Amino acid sequence: MIKGVVFDMDGLMFDTENLTYKLQHEILIRDFGIEYTLGEYKQTIGLRTEDLKSFFKNLCGEDFDIDAFRQSCREAYTAYTDKNGVPVKDGLFELLDFLKEKEIKISLSTSTTKASAQRTLKISGTLGYFDTLICADDVENGKPHPEPFAKAAASLGLEPPECMALEDSANGIKSAYAAGLIPVMIPDLIEPTDEIKQMCFKIENSLKDVINLIV
Repeated sequence: MIKGVVFDMDGLMFDTENLTYKLQHEILIRDFGIEYTLGEYKQTIGLRTEDLKSFFKNLCGEDFDIDAFRQSCREAYTAYTDKNGVPVKDGLFELLDFLKEKEIKISLSTSTTKASAQRTLKISGTLGYFDTLICADDVENGKPHPEPFAKAAASLGLEPPECMALEDSANGIKSAYAAGLIPVMIPDLIEPTDEIKQMCFKIENSLKDVINLIV
C-alpha cells in the first residue's frame, strides 16, 4: 500500500525544462553569440553543478563566463515567472487533490535550492500540499545518488518501499530505484532508455494517470 508520494519538480510538476531552454537559448545568442540547440540542452538535464560547468566550457570555450550566464538565466527565469506564473503540467492538481483526499503523505525531492523551490511552489499554488521538502541544500549527494529520495521518504516517517517516486529524468529514476522507492516515470523532453525502463514500476503519459496506480 502506498503511504507516501515523492515528487520531482522541474519537468515533472512544471513545464520548466522547455521554458529554461527557451530562456537559455535567447541569452546565449544575445549575450554571447552562441547558437544552442534543444539537443544540446537535453544533455544538461539532471547534471550536477560541476558537470554542468564542464559541459558549457566544452560547448562555449574555456573563457566562457558560466557564472555570468547562470546569473542571467536566473534573472530571466524570475522575471518571466513573476509576470506569467509557472507552467503547470497536466494532471498535477488532480493528483495532489487525490493524495490529500486519501491522506497519502507528499514530499518533494528536487535538485533546486530550497529558496528557489519554495518560490516556484508558492507561485504555482502547490506549496501547501507538501508535508516536507528535500532540496539541494538538504543533501550532500545529488541525483542519481539515492540520498535525495531516501531522505524524502525518511522525512515522511516512512520506509522507502512505502513510497512512490515520480520522476521525468533518468538520474531521478536511478536515484529513486537505488533508494528503494517505487519509481514511476512521466517522461518530459527525454524518453527512457532500456536501462531506465527496467528500473521503472510504470511509465505514464501524465500525472493524472498516476491516480490509477494508487487506487
